[in-house]
Amino acid sequence: MDVKTVQQASALLSDCRETGKVIEALPAALCPATTADGYAIQAELDNGPAARVGWKIAATSVAGQTHIGVDGPLLGRLTSAMMVQQGQPASLWSNRMQVAEAEFVFQFAQTIPPRPTRISQEEAMSLVSDLYLGLEFPNSRYLDFASVGAAQLAADNACAHQFMLGPKAPDIWRELDLAEHAVVAHIADKDRFDGKGANVLGDPRAALVWFINQASTLNITIKEGEFVTTGTCVEPMPISSGDNVSASFGQLGSISCTLS
Repeated sequence: MDVKTVQQASALLSDCRETGKVIEALPAALCPATTADGYAIQAELDNGPAARVGWKIAATSVAGQTHIGVDGPLLGRLTSAMMVQQGQPASLWSNRMQVAEAEFVFQFAQTIPPRPTRISQEEAMSLVSDLYLGLEFPNSRYLDFASVGAAQLAADNACAHQFMLGPKAPDIWRELDLAEHAVVAHIADKDRFDGKGANVLGDPRAALVWFINQASTLNITIKEGEFVTTGTCVEPMPISSGDNVSASFGQLGSISCTLS
């Protein structure tokens, strides 16, 4: 795609985010033919008014892939405008997905430029400063997001919408088997959702490796202090305005948010 087409597609999706409008799909003239084209449209967010603060990985679980109609993960950008502060409500205005996701979040200790070779899990973990807990509230600008395909979902920033970066986990996290670590989430103290780290590409650390390698493939430099939230450990949880969503990560802590 040429630069002008990329910018026009990005502008259309940005307008949908700001106004709450939805579209069936990008117009044929602006529609990405490949996932790489979709990521080029997404990358225009780096030129927007809100600073990039982190990253997300969509569809790291079978449930997540089924939810948005893809067969593998997608990366997306998180900006300062998408962040929900701890103790503040998350607004469901314009959010048509209306689900919450409980996630492990890795923060990067240093800048990671694109690499000529794939990274190992051991090296990837050495680039992480801390583990945090997170809640994601995804959304889509497409009327039927499960039918548009990976290229258009990549263009729409992998369904990024709102994200709460929760408490930092105690240092013991490095000694734990995150794949087998249980996560228990509740909606309004009634609906319970059980999951574990293995629901995220088999292990949240494997999702971290995938992300760094995918960023390199896309010629992305990951900045020191940025974070990546690795995908939902539980099935996407249906939410409504007024609900309180909470997730317990056992000895690593807990996180909660009220929906408005």
